[in-house]
Amino acid sequence: MGNIPARFRGEVLSEGVKGQKRSLGDDSEDDEDTKHMNSPQRKKLKCTAKYIYDTLFVNGENSDITIKALDKDWPLHKIYLCQSSYFASMFSGSWKESTLKEITVDIPDQNIDENALKVALGSLYRDDVLIEPARVVSVLAAASLVQLDGLIQQCADVMSENISPKTIGAYHSAASSYGLQTVETSCVQWLERNLMFVQNRELLLELSLDLFKKVMSSPHLFVLQVEMDVYSLTKKYCFLKVNPSWHKDPKVLGKNVDSFYQKFETGEFLSSEKGQQFEPLFRALRFEYIINDHAACKQLQKDNIIPEDWLLPIFKQQWLRMLRVEQAKDSGPKEDLVPAEQFEIHSQRCGRMITKEGEYCWRWTGFNYGVDLLITYANKLLVIKRNNTTHPVSSSISMQSHRSIMIRIHVVSYNPQGGILYEEKSNIETYSLNKDEERVLIGLSRQVKYPFQIGVNVLAVTPFLLNESATEERDRQENVENS
Repeated sequence: MGNIPARFRGEVLSEGVKGQKRSLGDDSEDDEDTKHMNSPQRKKLKCTAKYIYDTLFVNGENSDITIKALDKDWPLHKIYLCQSSYFASMFSGSWKESTLKEITVDIPDQNIDENALKVALGSLYRDDVLIEPARVVSVLAAASLVQLDGLIQQCADVMSENISPKTIGAYHSAASSYGLQTVETSCVQWLERNLMFVQNRELLLELSLDLFKKVMSSPHLFVLQVEMDVYSLTKKYCFLKVNPSWHKDPKVLGKNVDSFYQKFETGEFLSSEKGQQFEPLFRALRFEYIINDHAACKQLQKDNIIPEDWLLPIFKQQWLRMLRVEQAKDSGPKEDLVPAEQFEIHSQRCGRMITKEGEYCWRWTGFNYGVDLLITYANKLLVIKRNNTTHPVSSSISMQSHRSIMIRIHVVSYNPQGGILYEEKSNIETYSLNKDEERVLIGLSRQVKYPFQIGVNVLAVTPFLLNESATEERDRQENVENS
């Protein structure tokens, strides 16, 4: 962009000065004279790029084409416009525009305003373009219209670097509309990490049903503690979508949400005209990890949202899993029978926030098929223990000599906008744990920033949908080896 075409360059004149030959002795005189000469002041010359932009784009000098758009005339130059494939195709071949001096460009996209079009067209006359995060969607729309790949990529970079609760809705919508897959993916990943912790009204109302479902069903979702928290957020989201004018104190949102749903009979809300659109959101929840806790079961019954015919098959499945474990037909999942995609679908999603350096020990609530898993964090190590000694209800603990689990750990700390400051992630690992055995899950570096968030996917039983005969054959072989 920095080279000026010949038609815009002035002639450079030079003058030759004839001189006489000097003897070698003349050098000393020149040196003496130089001592008494004042060096000329340096003047900052106007750079070529700025000259091109100001003279040709801003002032429109020597224009050979006028673009009419958004009730404004833009005196421009074909040689610069042809950097855009949109204009290059327009000015080539047999198109009538190739011979016109004025061209009207229709702007159907309401995201494009005069300033955005100015940035897009002006980028053809300069090497650097400053894009404000608040204006990037409009600039992206204009760049997409005139097919400026470089500017589109710059918009994508600006969006990816500035995702926050205030921008996430607009950025994801724009990325989807203009085909920026990388930005769309970045927005989804930001929501997976932050949505459960932000939960403000404005953000929830901005999210489409499809986007909310995609995030809530993701195996990479960071939950507050357990799956019941995902159910609670889904309740709030649907309530706000039905009642977008709700503007009360956020502290009373939970009570208002519960009161709203409890006015319906069991399952009535999801079959109503307003509620049926939300059915896919609730079906995406992992209810097997909600009904494993007594308090959660009582809340489900009290809310009246979930139809009983949804839950009965899940209760049946849980009962059969319990029988398999109780009768030693399942000692836990193995990677040869549970591929990664099945682990992603069937694993339990858990979470924990570590606010500062110290020692922590916890377990997640809910029946876990006889495997009491204690998680400890100390000295930058996350350790898991199969606890068989200190559980308050000893009869609920499996006494099998070993139990297998599959687990993945993800640790992230954030900047104020929800961007990543520090991240550690393990692979999906399979551990065969003896009674009261401990294993180190992951070690964090000295660079870890507090507070940080722990996301855990864990599977303690073989998914019921897998081939039962294969599972029984594996367990039979293990029993023979252990006998």
